[in-house]
Amino acid sequence: MTRPSTTIYAILLLMLSAAIVPSIKAQDGTTAYNYLNITSSSRIYGLGGVNITTVEEELSTTDQNPALLGPEMSNQVLVDYMRYLGESNFAGVRYTHSAGERGAWAAGIRYFGYGSMKETDVDGTILGTFSPKDLSFSGSFSYDITDRLRGGITLKFLHSSYEQYSAFAVATDLGINYYDPDHDVSLSVVGANLGGQIKKFNDKSTGLPIDVRLGITKGFSGIPLRVSITAWNLTKWHLPYLETGDGTSKEDFKEKDTFTSNLFRHLVFGLDFVPSDRFYIALGYNYKTRTDMSTYSRSFLSGFSLAAGLNLRRFSLGLAFAQPHTGATTLMVNLNLNLQDIIN
Repeated sequence: MTRPSTTIYAILLLMLSAAIVPSIKAQDGTTAYNYLNITSSSRIYGLGGVNITTVEEELSTTDQNPALLGPEMSNQVLVDYMRYLGESNFAGVRYTHSAGERGAWAAGIRYFGYGSMKETDVDGTILGTFSPKDLSFSGSFSYDITDRLRGGITLKFLHSSYEQYSAFAVATDLGINYYDPDHDVSLSVVGANLGGQIKKFNDKSTGLPIDVRLGITKGFSGIPLRVSITAWNLTKWHLPYLETGDGTSKEDFKEKDTFTSNLFRHLVFGLDFVPSDRFYIALGYNYKTRTDMSTYSRSFLSGFSLAAGLNLRRFSLGLAFAQPHTGATTLMVNLNLNLQDIIN
């Protein structure tokens, strides 16, 4: 393989930055559509929930970076299911196919259901129940710019239905990935959820969770381990949170907004153990998740996540687990089918 020049790589990064920067506004937390940050990949969920650099010939790993999609994944189908917090259940299906020797496309749909909720009037009288839900329709395209540099774009159409209110939005993910197989290193930059609402909730505008993400995954010669570090929420440096201690203190909650806490709330760490092409175990740590759950009922496992996968010729199966809160255990299942091998 030929290595792209540093100049080409720099120009591409600048082009991506030019597309991202005009779309970014200061994020103040008043965004809707935060379900867009919930991955559909059990492997990514096991790696901390945010990862844009894991290179595999498996459709699920392209969830948060369209530049990881490629013709080597042609004719794959991904089916995902997640039991999330409370009564929330998420599910989706996605298909990909090659587009020539250097390109690939994918299309999918994902459903986010949040269970049954009570409907009340302004006085609190229960009128009945309703089931809020979100739908995401996505289409992706990627292209190999060089043998080691790949770019991608995902277009998402988002529909929300909350009782009598509904909204529609369009979002775009832009990604670039540089992968050097000789040194087992992957570098990516992604502009996520760029876009806005077309139809508003009750004529009230709410923003999308626009984000810029940087990531690296590095493998080690002779050791079946890969380490990933992903920086996200880069549109806003200050991410303060309230520290409540063990819940027994009568003092006011303390706001944490130090340099160190802000730095680590922007970082997600992942560790992939890949002893063979057939099996993997993924472990992740998300400090933001842990500090968001900073209450007396936060568990030791809060912020940690675990996944395991089995890869066979016709399909692969992935399972992921996390417990962000003592009363909330989340489970995810992925089934990745290789239709080409099934047909043959």
